[in-house]
Amino acid sequence: MMMMGEMTQLGSLIGVVMFIWAIFRQLFPDELRRNARKYVDKVVSYVYPYVEITFHEYQVDSWFERSEAFVAIERYLSTNSSNRAKKLKAKVVKDCESVVLSLDENEEVIDEFNGIQVWWTSSKKIPQRQALFSYRGDEENRFYRLICRREHRDIITKAYVKHVLDEGKAIAIKARQRKLYTNNKSENWHGYKKTVWSHIIFEHPSTFDTLAMDPKKKKEILNDLITFSKSKDYYKKVGKSWKRGYLLYGPPGTGKSSMIAAIANFLEYDIYDLELTSVKDNTDLRKLLIETSSKSIIVIEDIDCSLDLTGQRKEKKKKEESSKGDKKDPIEKKVEEELEDKKKKGSEVTLSGLLNFIDGLWSACGSERLIIFTTNYVEKLDPALIRRGRMDKRIEMSYCCFETFKVLAKNYLDLDSHELFETISRMLAETKMTPADVAENLMPKSDEENAEVCLKNLIKALEEAKEEARLKAIEDARIKAEEEEEEASKKKEENGKKEQEIDAKLTDEEEEKKDGKSADEVNAKENV
Repeated sequence: MMMMGEMTQLGSLIGVVMFIWAIFRQLFPDELRRNARKYVDKVVSYVYPYVEITFHEYQVDSWFERSEAFVAIERYLSTNSSNRAKKLKAKVVKDCESVVLSLDENEEVIDEFNGIQVWWTSSKKIPQRQALFSYRGDEENRFYRLICRREHRDIITKAYVKHVLDEGKAIAIKARQRKLYTNNKSENWHGYKKTVWSHIIFEHPSTFDTLAMDPKKKKEILNDLITFSKSKDYYKKVGKSWKRGYLLYGPPGTGKSSMIAAIANFLEYDIYDLELTSVKDNTDLRKLLIETSSKSIIVIEDIDCSLDLTGQRKEKKKKEESSKGDKKDPIEKKVEEELEDKKKKGSEVTLSGLLNFIDGLWSACGSERLIIFTTNYVEKLDPALIRRGRMDKRIEMSYCCFETFKVLAKNYLDLDSHELFETISRMLAETKMTPADVAENLMPKSDEENAEVCLKNLIKALEEAKEEARLKAIEDARIKAEEEEEEASKKKEENGKKEQEIDAKLTDEEEEKKDGKSADEVNAKENV
């Protein structure tokens, strides 16, 4: 009975409260309450000793991407203030190798800047009405609120906020997962969530320490890269876009791809591997450039094989010459033109479009960017493509020398010296072998193979390569001699034919003279 009495009293109390609330809402409608709240806030603001700045996760003009300021603040607070917070959110990245901590909702931390204390709070606002569809996948409006005292307003807004954003961006760059991009085919760019670039996490292990190259050459490249990465103000001063072109050339297997990976790891840049055959035309090439980020490397590998860019000027010259002198059958000419059109149907990217991509007006749409071309045959490239200003530095990736071998021996066998090194040094000076072939011979194929066995395998491979080169030289000399002999016999045959033609011509002239004399004698007799 006592319990029932308490429940009755509680029910009566709730009823009274609801009655009072209903009367209050009738006497003070929503619009009146909003106006009253506005004036109360205005009065309070005159005596409130603090300034509040709010940073929302999504801005009105960018509903699809998170605010850069919000992301930078999140990074800054997770690094500098997470050890003072009581409630944190954990985010696991990079195959569970690292954990990123950030402030949980309604958590507050204190930060200091030049002796000034500020307060950060993390909050979220859930709207009363849920949208039927959201581009962001949720409707929670998260935000960070910065609170400081009024007298510190100028320092906080002008110096501290900039400090937080710069620090947050630097932390994000250092901790980010670098990516390897490849371009999608132009016809697949349209539709929901279609992108021009696809990517994977870039985790190539190549570094300048493991790169098989002459140490002097390696140091020169490193100095060039360091100078470039610190030259933002210099490039602005001289009026150039902050970018640099590298041309890597040499035989297959000399480490061009490893060099690109080592550069990306050294500078901590993303890589955009551009496949020109998948690009429809010059317009799409520009779209790809716009979608690349700063602090990146744009790579076109085997550019001499990507598209027929090298022969375009020669082709134009041939057409001009053929139009002047060559008179072909119209049907035959039309068939040839159709075949040429079919060859070009795959991609309409031109040499001019690629040149504009490298250093035209559109190339200035990003900064701190490297453009790297690789080729096995540098002599095939158009001079305009690789001139200074487009390809600023040319790096020859050559055959393995003894200095390169020592790097490989250290990497694969952990050897700094060995009694067989002298023999290998002499043989490398006499024989051409790529670093890839040398590395393959140095790699142990079983647990039974030790360092000495691997070195002997390399010596054997060098001897075989030397013998092959000797036989090839003999064969080339024989073929050359046969070609020269055949050419000499052709010339002799042609000279013989010419002599016969001259003799025949002389004989015909003599017979014509005799016939002319006999005709004159007959005419003279008739006249007599």
